[in-house]
Amino acid sequence: MALSNQQVPSLDDGNGFTTGTGAAGAMAAVPGNRLSRSRQSQSQSRLASANSTRLQVIDDEQRFSDRLADYMGDRWRLGDAGFDYNVVAVFGSQSTGKSTLLNRLFGTKFDVMDDAQRQQTTRGIWADRGTDGMRVVIMDVEGTDGRERGENQDFERKSALFSLAVSEVLIVNMWEHTVGLYNGANMGLLKTVMEVNLQLFGGQSAAGGSKTLLYFVVRDHVSQTPLENLARTLEQDMQRIWDSLSRPAELQDARLADFFDLRFASLPHKTLQPENFEKRALQLRTQFTDRQSSGYVFRTEYKRRVPADGFAHYAAAVWEKVVSNKDLDLPTQQELLAQYRCDEIAAAAVVPFRACVEELRPRVEGGAIVEELGSRVLGERGAALAAFDEQAVRYHGDVYAKRRAALVQTLDGELYSLFLNQVKNASSRAASSFASDGQRALESGKGEENGDDGESESFAAVVGGIRRRVTKWFAAVCAQLTAEDGAWSFGSEARNLEMQLDAAAERLRVAEMERAVKQLRRRARRAMADVVAERLNNPTQGDMWAAVMRDGFAVAVTRAEDALERRMDGAGIADGAGMADAEGQQQPPQRTVLARRLRRGVWEELAELLREEVGDQMVLLKLRNALEDGFRYDDNGLPRVWKPSDDIDAQFAAARGTAQALLPKLSRIDAASLKPAGGSSSSAAAMALVRRGWATLPPAGFFPPGFDFEATLTLVSPVRQRELAKRFAREADALYLEAKRAMVTTQSHVPAWVLVLLVVLGWNEAMAILFNPLYLVLAALVGGSAFVIHSLGLWGPVVRSANGVAALASDHVHALLVEAVNRTEPAAQAAPRRRRSPRQLSASGGSASAADAAGGIELEPLGADALSPSLSSASASASPSAFAESG
Repeated sequence: MALSNQQVPSLDDGNGFTTGTGAAGAMAAVPGNRLSRSRQSQSQSRLASANSTRLQVIDDEQRFSDRLADYMGDRWRLGDAGFDYNVVAVFGSQSTGKSTLLNRLFGTKFDVMDDAQRQQTTRGIWADRGTDGMRVVIMDVEGTDGRERGENQDFERKSALFSLAVSEVLIVNMWEHTVGLYNGANMGLLKTVMEVNLQLFGGQSAAGGSKTLLYFVVRDHVSQTPLENLARTLEQDMQRIWDSLSRPAELQDARLADFFDLRFASLPHKTLQPENFEKRALQLRTQFTDRQSSGYVFRTEYKRRVPADGFAHYAAAVWEKVVSNKDLDLPTQQELLAQYRCDEIAAAAVVPFRACVEELRPRVEGGAIVEELGSRVLGERGAALAAFDEQAVRYHGDVYAKRRAALVQTLDGELYSLFLNQVKNASSRAASSFASDGQRALESGKGEENGDDGESESFAAVVGGIRRRVTKWFAAVCAQLTAEDGAWSFGSEARNLEMQLDAAAERLRVAEMERAVKQLRRRARRAMADVVAERLNNPTQGDMWAAVMRDGFAVAVTRAEDALERRMDGAGIADGAGMADAEGQQQPPQRTVLARRLRRGVWEELAELLREEVGDQMVLLKLRNALEDGFRYDDNGLPRVWKPSDDIDAQFAAARGTAQALLPKLSRIDAASLKPAGGSSSSAAAMALVRRGWATLPPAGFFPPGFDFEATLTLVSPVRQRELAKRFAREADALYLEAKRAMVTTQSHVPAWVLVLLVVLGWNEAMAILFNPLYLVLAALVGGSAFVIHSLGLWGPVVRSANGVAALASDHVHALLVEAVNRTEPAAQAAPRRRRSPRQLSASGGSASAADAAGGIELEPLGADALSPSLSSASASASPSAFAESG
């Protein structure tokens, strides 16, 4: 340094002790030289580091030195001391000889005051080790009530609290004339630091059992007042302070003696009684150096139990805790006035702002989007700040800045809550509008019923346009609620809206894919319906199932998959691996899932169509048609006319076997017929399905997992098959009997001799008919009617009709006879009526009821046999049993 080689004279501290302060001290002593406190402190630190073992542990800017650990080990040789070391600090007003006292007690060389300048010497907290092998760390603390700091007592409180927390013995240095004074004796400061010390470290001290010795050293004791009286006054003051402390709940019953021991000593006036001062100082020194002395101060109960190699870290942690404590930030009088006035001005300025906010709050909380919210509230905010600035700027600068920041925070907090509700309303409306508008646009844009294929505009284009619109609107709402100097933003709400839109878009995408799958299923059903109806109505022509599977299912599902691929491309469903589920199982890609669902849907539509085609009546109709095609028609499709030479039984058995063979065929889908058999018989659609997994049965990966493919193959259960087989057998037997009856009818003819006999015996009658016009016309009518009836095979119905007419006529005649008898023999009505057996009632049929109605007269009914034996025999001959016997 430039001043390192200059000889600086020793400076007297005013009490007869001299010490060299170096260049920095000399410059501070020169009149008119105004070094800043920071520069002077840095100069002192550099000189101390170069010339002595002193260290500025905490500078006047409240920065803790990072070299304390090095000093403990290298300079002071205390790194391996373990717990065998002590810590002493001094506390007192500025210029009371604290540094002089420490130099006398421990042999240190702390800077002392120049009486010619009478200004602050020690800035911050300095530390050194005692001489003569003393394992003591001595801390020289900046004095209180200095004019350099003025009303700012922040560092005084913090340094005093730090000294009280880390030292085992705290020397309280004071003048005799200040004993009994509150401020002069620093009792107010002691109260503050003791109270905060209990809040920060009291629990630890109580738990660890460590105490602190407060050693009061009364300087310039020249009065006649004994030290005992001074000590009693100080004890009373300390007890009064302890009783007035705001202690934690767990320390309410604690005593002063539980945390502090008090000891007192006095020193004569250094200038007036120099010899006595030196003598008494040496006696006081022995209490710190002589372990055998009865007054040795470093007792076990004062130990902090911090090893020497960890003291630097411990002191740094204590200082950090002290600096961060807000209870030490006590304001000055100017600050108090500024706080009071600034609070008043802020309260008045915020009134119009809150009135505006409260006016708009119900509308916003009701879910409305208030268009003028941003302009009105931000205008009131600016007016409130302008009013505050106009009146409060003249007060204490720091207080004004803090109170303005607090006002801004208050205003911004209230308006942000209102703005946040508005933004949430806008976010909710934007998300709802996106979902509803997107759904309407997607539904209205797919006109399948009007012939549109449902792919006029892609999903991404529709949803993307709506999303850009609602996002732009939301951004405009947020822009109205921001200010250039505002500390708020709506980034989280914007991100939340994006997540809501993503979720809504995903729901729309899922709904769109559901709708696409349903539409494609219906379209595939319509495409397969004609093929299924055509093939199942002609089951005997060609390979029915191969045609259904190839021309129906394969073509329909291939076209549906192609359409679904285009839909998925438009919806932005990308290829790639699927996501893992909650159990960690890898899921297939979404495109694969949708394709499998579509295939299952198309297959289910095919199965439903087939089940409609194989209903009971439809199956019987198909079997009957197959039987008739093989029995009633020949190979050329012409109707068969049975002749006596035809083997009707063999033809019937063959046709019935062919028809019955269709029932198992119609009862189960032959899915294997879709597999290519080689050549060109298989369509391109069928080959595509084989490549997608149809090569094996059940198809591998063709349908969704868990789909019971085998269950869908069965169309008619075995129970239904047996029932249908019985019903078909009865219908086939009826068809067989009808064919037999027709053959018997064709076989019936009149013998030739009968014709000759009729000609010989009926010649005259024939001539009479031929030559009589009336008979001739009547014969022509009868003959023509008989010819028509015979040609149409209606003799059976005619005979049955005749039998019915005869039965009606018999009943009518019987009723007339009964009525006539009742009129001629009225007395017979009173006669008792004979009971008839159930068998007789059954034999009499409908005439029994007529007889009962006639008054109970028993008459034998006139049956059809009595009226017309020929008709009765004809009816009997036309019965199925007669046909069976003739067969």
